[in-house]
Amino acid sequence: MRGLFVIMAAMLAGGLLAGGCSVIGCTENQNSLPLAGFYSSATGEAISVDSLAIGGVDAPDDSLLARPSQRLSQVYLPLRSTQTQTIFYIRYMQKALAELDAEDVIVFDYTSTPFFASEDCGAMYAYHITSLQYTRNLIDSVAVTVADSTITNVEQEYLRIYFRTSQPDDSVPDDTRARVITIPAHV
Repeated sequence: MRGLFVIMAAMLAGGLLAGGCSVIGCTENQNSLPLAGFYSSATGEAISVDSLAIGGVDAPDDSLLARPSQRLSQVYLPLRSTQTQTIFYIRYMQKALAELDAEDVIVFDYTSTPFFASEDCGAMYAYHITSLQYTRNLIDSVAVTVADSTITNVEQEYLRIYFRTSQPDDSVPDDTRARVITIPAHV
């Protein structure tokens, strides 16, 4: 019985010590990840899109951030703290677009600055976007939503990606229409 008491006391003490190192007091996002929302360039409304493959160019392990089987209205685009540029690709995997090998690229140039958020949250990076470039195959535009272009750990949408969502004009010849096919929007 005494052995059981010693074991239980040791487990209780260990639990109290582990609880002192928790991040329960850290209510903010613990990473500075830019959240990008998807919008229709025709209406300005938020949309969800399926059949996208989104990933980082030269990302380790060639990992995808979004798989074609997912329907998305937002995606996190993690920037590399040890670099000054990160490039993402968006491949359009819907049948008509996949046959065209349709893809867009978004290039972020930025500076990264470490900062101490709080005792509970610890240290993290803030990213100041200095330049934003993108191809315009199916992307109409990309906008940074914060005035000073700085991405921190505050949970909010930092980017808006506006896709061309209107249907192609049937009066345009087929060979030209193939270049202006747009993704279907789900509002």
